[in-house]
Amino acid sequence: MAPTPGILYVTMEPKPSLSTAAFHDWYNNEHGPLRLRLPFVQNGFRYRATDLDGPGKGMHEWMAVYDLTDTQDLTRDAYMALRGPPVQSQRERDLRPHVDIDRRTFDLIKSWESQEFRKLEAVQAKQENVLVSVCLKLKEGVSPEELDRWYDEEHVDMLMKVPGWLRTRRFLTSPVDGKSEMEYLALHEYKPENGLGSSDEFEAATSTPWAKQMTGEKAASLRRRVYSLYYTFGPAPRDISVLTSADLKPWDAPAIRTKSVPSRSGGFIESYITTADGAELAYRLEGSPSPDVPVIVLSNAILTHWSIWDEVVAAFLSTPTGSNHRILRYQTRGRTALVGNEPVTIDLLASDLIALLDALRVPRVAAAVGVSLGGATVLKAAIDHPDRIARVLCCDSNSRAPATNKQAWQDRVAMAEKEGMKSASGEAVVGKELAEVTTRRWFADSSYDGAELEKKAQAVADMVAHNSLQGFRKGCQALWEYDFSDKMGSFKGEKGMFLAGREDGVLPKTMKGMAESLGDGKAELVVVDGAGHLPMVERPQEVMKAIEKLLA
Repeated sequence: MAPTPGILYVTMEPKPSLSTAAFHDWYNNEHGPLRLRLPFVQNGFRYRATDLDGPGKGMHEWMAVYDLTDTQDLTRDAYMALRGPPVQSQRERDLRPHVDIDRRTFDLIKSWESQEFRKLEAVQAKQENVLVSVCLKLKEGVSPEELDRWYDEEHVDMLMKVPGWLRTRRFLTSPVDGKSEMEYLALHEYKPENGLGSSDEFEAATSTPWAKQMTGEKAASLRRRVYSLYYTFGPAPRDISVLTSADLKPWDAPAIRTKSVPSRSGGFIESYITTADGAELAYRLEGSPSPDVPVIVLSNAILTHWSIWDEVVAAFLSTPTGSNHRILRYQTRGRTALVGNEPVTIDLLASDLIALLDALRVPRVAAAVGVSLGGATVLKAAIDHPDRIARVLCCDSNSRAPATNKQAWQDRVAMAEKEGMKSASGEAVVGKELAEVTTRRWFADSSYDGAELEKKAQAVADMVAHNSLQGFRKGCQALWEYDFSDKMGSFKGEKGMFLAGREDGVLPKTMKGMAESLGDGKAELVVVDGAGHLPMVERPQEVMKAIEKLLA
């Protein structure tokens, strides 16, 4: 059976018993993104009615529409699982009675587009549009073919002449709704500046004898609404702007691995994305409540957790510069056993970073900062995608793998396998022996002379020890063999910077050469005293200052 494309069309109104912030947090950060994770849901948009002082008074203020590759998929297990526990959270079950909802499914009849139409879900500069929704039911005995002819032979041709027209799509009630009464829906999209209701072209399109006949004497009912675009969904929850409300409480849904923590100064969201080959990348988004501020992305060393950046992030966000930014951290492929089906390479890890930005609808980051494996990742991504990464800070890394790397990493895997340590859940993990060896190599000797730094080193050792062994076994292959040193000169970003711990072996010298080879050869090298391979842990203030300098 051939697929039937269509839409899920939902109007809703929160009741007075539900706060506005709770309504938006639920819909933007839970309900919508869960649907965008399904392969047959192509996109999702929220609209807000602009006609509440006119014809739409008393009707629902909010509308959401999702494009579907096949409306039949709404009857299948993948979608039905979203509508009950454990995927459907307790919060949603508690909240739904406080929202008046009208949910309808429509099959696509036909679509017309102008040459200026661009998909709203494309990750690019912020877009807006105005949408006119027209729901029509025909009187008994009126032929649907006559309605089709009016649209095909007159109405759409005349709408195309209205200033700002972008697209018109027609739909019919889908059989999946199980309704005997058929309703026709037309969605007309326009630029924010348009001729709706005020141009001669619009008046002509809506006042012909045929138009008056179809929308008047032959229509059993007609409902016209006008909306403006409010929010575009992605598969990754990202709306931290609502988290400043005092009405919200921390929320955690383990079944969908998502949580949000509100704060008056700006809360955070933790969730995950799934890559095309099945790897799951957890992320944390925090910082300014404004959705329009620049974003900085941080990429980890192998075997580490995003918490290695905690002190850098806290220090940066407390500065005047940092308070006007958002920070995106994520777990590099290989932290968990969900490492995907593709061979792990630096190129793949660079594409992971771009996939994460796409899922969060971030068109371009102000800076990408990475250490060790993460440093190679952000540097390669910045070279390959100058349109997505403005500036890059590469810490304690290399543009080529030493010849000894493959054997060294295989030996480390063998050490972990020999120890055979398992987590509380029974999963094989890296273990304490490799963690101790690794941490001793990463940290400067002086870091073990003071209680505070030794405590930090132990925390890193713990995160190394509890890394998935399966994830490590596959993830470390990215470090076996790679070389993009010949591409360093092609860097087209705004600015590059390198940073190395003075006690990180030969890397300070190696990275001096990298700085000289990047782009026009004017990249700066910062060497941090008292630091080894993880300066963001040992000397967070110096790393924070380097990020500020990168952004200056």
